[in-house]
Amino acid sequence: MALLPQGLRTVGILGGMGPDATVLLMHRILQKVHALDDSDHIPLIVMQNPQVPSRIAHLIHQTGESPAPILANMARALESAGAKALAMPCNTAHVFDHVIKDASNVPFLDMRDATIAALPKGKIGILASPAVRLAGVFDAGFARANLTAVWPEDEGAVLTIIQAVKRSETVERLSPVFAKIGAQLVQSCDHVMIACTELSLLTAALPKKGWTDSLDCLVTEICAFSQGKTPNRA
Repeated sequence: MALLPQGLRTVGILGGMGPDATVLLMHRILQKVHALDDSDHIPLIVMQNPQVPSRIAHLIHQTGESPAPILANMARALESAGAKALAMPCNTAHVFDHVIKDASNVPFLDMRDATIAALPKGKIGILASPAVRLAGVFDAGFARANLTAVWPEDEGAVLTIIQAVKRSETVERLSPVFAKIGAQLVQSCDHVMIACTELSLLTAALPKKGWTDSLDCLVTEICAFSQGKTPNRA
């Protein structure tokens, strides 16, 4: 794969699902790199496309059109623009990973695999859109890793928070509600996984330990690929 003069490889981001989560991914990538100058940072080609059809409408309500064709077009466009790998900061949309892989000839950095590799063994509480459960986004990976999924009793409350983030409601208003749901889930599991990148915007409301954010795991994967390193998933 061709490298930039600094030895870094460009990663294409299938973004817009949602827009704030994509910006957060970029910010966390900036924070991850110990840069001495601009040229030390990870080169990204970001396609911020909020018009990707709603995953919630398609997978939960079964009323909306499939995001698959647009995701395929985005993958092709990013590869044509020079991306040497692709990444997507949306857990739910990973159910369409086969479409992205079929549409491009570059590696797809799978957020699910990176996250599962970072989880401890045991019962994993999952804070995510109900679409993640309904579509079985993590089922195969959890089975391979011998992990047990634990879902909140009130998935509707989690979905309400996700939709509120998409409506640009404030972190200050949503954080206490999110913290309460997280505290309830902790009581029935060994570790918590944040598996919705809208919820990644609210993780400051959680305790400092006892949870893993899938967005952080994707950040590690992106940086490692660009820098030509093996990701440290410990």
